[in-house]
Amino acid sequence: MARSPRQKQKLLLIREYLERYTDEDHPVSTGELIEYLAARDVAAERKSIYDDMETLRAFGVDVERARRGNASGWYVAQRDFQLPELRLLVDSVQSSRFITRKKSLELIGKIERLASEHQARGLRRQVWVKNRIKSMNESIYYLVDDLHAAIDADRRIRFHYFQYDARGKKQLRRGGAWYRLSPYALLWDNENYYLVGYDPQAGILKHFRVDKMTDVTDDGPGREGAEVFAAQDMSAYTNAHFGMFSGETVRVRLEFSNDLAGAAVDRFGTDAILVPGREGTFTVTVDAAVNEPFFAWLCTFGDGVRILAPESAVQAMKEHVRKILSRYETEKEETP
Repeated sequence: MARSPRQKQKLLLIREYLERYTDEDHPVSTGELIEYLAARDVAAERKSIYDDMETLRAFGVDVERARRGNASGWYVAQRDFQLPELRLLVDSVQSSRFITRKKSLELIGKIERLASEHQARGLRRQVWVKNRIKSMNESIYYLVDDLHAAIDADRRIRFHYFQYDARGKKQLRRGGAWYRLSPYALLWDNENYYLVGYDPQAGILKHFRVDKMTDVTDDGPGREGAEVFAAQDMSAYTNAHFGMFSGETVRVRLEFSNDLAGAAVDRFGTDAILVPGREGTFTVTVDAAVNEPFFAWLCTFGDGVRILAPESAVQAMKEHVRKILSRYETEKEETP
């Protein structure tokens, strides 16, 4: 009998079947494998299947044989990713605002192929987050990759940066002038990507939201400011900039009520030193960019927190609260 042209694909077909359709709860019998191969014009005998399994094991595929009563079967046991790990990846992709719905479905489909078909059904679940708004700009997905490439290749970049006007329309900042930057790192904060780089004109590190960058182009080799970036602790940089808004970073001493210890550790990390203060309170000293998002974060705790020092931050916080109060007082006077 002439050999089938597909006979050389036998081992590949067996591996594909095992990885796609089997797991510990769904083994496949030798007879079923022979039928599967025959349907694809590939001849196989029981002894050759046993030899093929040994070959796959030698190649690193974790093929196991399940024995249950008089029945037995083959399945792939350990995979590169275990099911809990795949669930974590799916949940992260599905809940991310940064990734478009279309791209989310594509990525989840690829993640599913890392599990058996039976396990994949457990991954096909929606992760709903209240008022979740997915990004509408799929090009951001590829822009992140381009920015990583620029960093790896030691290239400078230029780009336009935009904001939204009162009508929700994009408006280029700086009147459409180019921003020039030596990119060094991408940060993920509060569900947004930020590019951190050295601004040669200002002589400092700056960060920009990636989804507000447009017309990103190469600006030549040789990044500047390497020594400035090397001297910066990125974790401290992220913690200091609330909501990644810019502002002067100063040493701030805060007083919290004891029940807010968890919130302080969540924000400033376990390295933050909590010092017992007056009755029912503790203090913590941190570097923070004193700006509107910082004040807004403090306001979420009501009277459970206050700024102790420096005095400039205390006065800035008072002014922040006064502005809010005056807005409500003005509206009250204007209400007929």
